Amino acid sequence: MELNFFGAAECVTGSCHMLRVGDKTILLDCGLYQGRDGEGDKNQNFGFNPADIDLMILSHAHIDHSGRIPLLYESGFKGDILCTKATMELCQVMLPDSGHIQEMDVAWKNKKLKRKGLEPIEPLYSLKSAEECLKLFKSYPYNEEIKPFDGLTIVFADAGHLLGSAIIELQVEEKGEAPVKLVYSGDLGNINIPLINDPTFIECADYVIMETTYGDKVHNNFQDVLKELANIVKETFERGGNVLIPSFAVGRTQEVIYALNTYFDEDMLKNLSVVVDSPLAEKATRIFENNREYFDAEAKEMEKHDNNILSFAGLKFTHSAEESMKLNEVQKGMVIISTSGMCDAGRIKHHLKHGLWRSENSIVFVGYQAEGTLGRQILDGNKMVKIFGEDISVAASIYNLQGLSGHADRNGLINWIDHMKIKPKRIFLVHGDVDAQKSFKELLDSKDYSSVVIKSGEKYKLGEN
Repeated sequence: MELNFFGAAECVTGSCHMLRVGDKTILLDCGLYQGRDGEGDKNQNFGFNPADIDLMILSHAHIDHSGRIPLLYESGFKGDILCTKATMELCQVMLPDSGHIQEMDVAWKNKKLKRKGLEPIEPLYSLKSAEECLKLFKSYPYNEEIKPFDGLTIVFADAGHLLGSAIIELQVEEKGEAPVKLVYSGDLGNINIPLINDPTFIECADYVIMETTYGDKVHNNFQDVLKELANIVKETFERGGNVLIPSFAVGRTQEVIYALNTYFDEDMLKNLSVVVDSPLAEKATRIFENNREYFDAEAKEMEKHDNNILSFAGLKFTHSAEESMKLNEVQKGMVIISTSGMCDAGRIKHHLKHGLWRSENSIVFVGYQAEGTLGRQILDGNKMVKIFGEDISVAASIYNLQGLSGHADRNGLINWIDHMKIKPKRIFLVHGDVDAQKSFKELLDSKDYSSVVIKSGEKYKLGEN
């Protein structure tokens, strides 16, 4: 029984881990590297032969966990992909959208290459592959035992990070060996975030693969963050500007909509103009509305008094590129929620090009910004950034509301692992910047856990230590 690590090693994106059980090879996630994590040819090279994979298990739909599945399919993988129902439905809109982005980005780059007399490049994968790979998906509910083959039992537990996100519990039995329980945390959710349940506590595990995105940070109280957001909107409008919120189309956007609807007082909401500028976000919102069984108790209670908790009078979705461009003609009094969340692609780049240099505006980050992304450059205090080849001054007010993050903070992570009745033999730390991982490892060490910060390509025999 061997565990191999191929992604999200000393970085946040590109989750991809491999488990070998007897003559079977299982892949846990196959995510896209983003920002600086993906420099070079990291996204193109798996480090293994996709045709050798027998089974894939997907923790959740976010692109840094699912975004290379179409390439995996193009490269020879034809096995089943197991996940929850909501994860499958979200991937049905997210992966084709990613394939479309791959093709559009390459088409734009090829125009520039052609003018230079250089050879064109190919997209990482096609829209067609992104659509065809969906036939491999099979969905299951939480807490049901899944037995894809002898010697492996899988259970999905609610990770509290995104609609349908899962902690993956794997009970492995090889002939002549004692049973081993491996738990993959996926992305663990922040406590008390809108719509979604808190992460499930797992009773025990021999080995744990654990995310560490915010292993060195503590989030502010959620209610305090909402008050801050309300104040930001009020102050920005008073000085004649707009509020731009770069947001992931799936998960964070729906949580922000719910938060605005639920926590802003009626007088403020009555005069609030909120535009979600992302066709993908609208599709994802419809999927949220059709999967209410995943909502937390608070959201279900709210539905008794409000039959559409993901909508309010001042909320609008754009559809066409023309509608999106017209938003930049509005100089004040609007909240624009747009993708992508890290500002590296999508319509938010156009809004930042038109809005970053205006001191009246505010930019509010509500999710993680990976190293090397445009969002990270802005958040790090750069006074000038390059957007579509043009230098843009950063004069808008910049805010980072970590309390709206979908990731558990340092306290949430340690609380989750502390709830195990017996300490795991080993905790493998993935999905985090180096500083966050080192910091969290020090905390684990102080509590007598055995942990290791994973490097790409490392292998571990399970059951031997």
